Amino acid sequence: MKETQKKRGKAKKSTAVVASPNNAIVKRSASIPARQEKGKFSEEKGVYCVRNIALAESGRELIAWAESRMPVLMSLRKEMRKTKPLKGIRIAGCLHVTKETAVLIRAFQDAGAIVSWSGCNPLSTNDAVSAALAEDGISIYAWYGCSVPDFYWSIERTLDMKPHLTLDDGCDLINTVHEKYADLVGEYIFGGTEETTTGVHRLRSRAAQGKLLYPVYAVNDAETKWDFDNVYGTGQSTLDGIIRATSVMLAGKNFVVAGYGHCGSGVAKRAAGMGASVIATEIKPTAALKATLEGHRVMTMDEAASVGDIFCTATGVKDIIRKRHFEAMKDGAIVCNTGHYDAEININELAALAKSRRTIRPNCEEFVLKGGKRIYLLAEGRLVNLAAAEGHPSEVMDMSFANQFMAHLRLVQAKKQGITLPNEVLDLPVEQDQFIATVKLKSMGLNLDELTPDQLAYINDYSHGT
Repeated sequence: MKETQKKRGKAKKSTAVVASPNNAIVKRSASIPARQEKGKFSEEKGVYCVRNIALAESGRELIAWAESRMPVLMSLRKEMRKTKPLKGIRIAGCLHVTKETAVLIRAFQDAGAIVSWSGCNPLSTNDAVSAALAEDGISIYAWYGCSVPDFYWSIERTLDMKPHLTLDDGCDLINTVHEKYADLVGEYIFGGTEETTTGVHRLRSRAAQGKLLYPVYAVNDAETKWDFDNVYGTGQSTLDGIIRATSVMLAGKNFVVAGYGHCGSGVAKRAAGMGASVIATEIKPTAALKATLEGHRVMTMDEAASVGDIFCTATGVKDIIRKRHFEAMKDGAIVCNTGHYDAEININELAALAKSRRTIRPNCEEFVLKGGKRIYLLAEGRLVNLAAAEGHPSEVMDMSFANQFMAHLRLVQAKKQGITLPNEVLDLPVEQDQFIATVKLKSMGLNLDELTPDQLAYINDYSHGT
């Protein structure tokens, strides 16, 4: 939304309706519960709750920076501003509130949608961005460092407007719908999207049991998301978070990556590029073989625990690093996680081993074990790339969020055409990937070869031999 838009005034005590930027009115629950966390907030009940609305101008500057580096999404935004294909559609979003996410939210708004948003992790909201969105008319409930109860309170507030579509990152919003607001499905909610690997896994498990109530596009599994955001985005932003939290030199360190999937391999690639000696731990034979052939050592976590200097989990599975591993680690070992949830490192077992615990620098907590050994936990075991840094670079999120935007357009188009999509986890078409990649290449000034008719005929002619 343009900065010339009329700013909000002082927070009102209560409200029964919210006027969206396109003047649609959404009725809200008559009784909206209070958040649990006390302290100073900027809040307009039923409309937004952010840490400090005075940060809005700084947030707009961050958003402008992201917009200058997201040409695919900006081109879609410009095109859809004219036709407004999402006019009247209400979207509830649960995704990290970063400057890049703000560009996506503005794209939905420009396409005519009414948006309500919450963060998808207690430590991944940029308070300045959240303030800018609130002041510019977006219904948003997100602040850095929120408690777990208020994290879910915020998600539920996005459902007060009875959305038509959900946009999730980690499946917490969709789970909340299924467990507490299933009555919204059908009458209001008719589709959704999921951004990340962990969320897609959980949705596939729900669908396999016949318990998924509406169709959800697996945006994570699109090639222009999975093979770029997960690899290059996670790799760079994870190391960014580690360095900001510790200022440690990576060169010469034994860097242990738990999980050699797209995210883990991206982290390994970047760590090796900075001079670290990478050790991969895996449960999947083919993934371990890839790590070996790419020049890394492969060990079990029990073997790696005593030789590693820095440990980074990227599995989506709980208890990857636990008591026996902490006991085997070197003095000064650094432990962090880049998976979606904070369950990969068993912090309770680490705390039980410690005789003292203190925050020694932002996002870096020192645990001194009973024998005097020190272990450093980063970002409370939450995803270090967002909790201790800014998340993925705008350039790579451009493609991920273009997929999100187009997936929602696809859901609305099917609804308007009377097409009933199955209550399954759906894949986005390959054509969408190729379109996004083409636009991205053109924005970079890069061109592609084209096959001639004779070459196309040759490819499809099975009679050609040697």
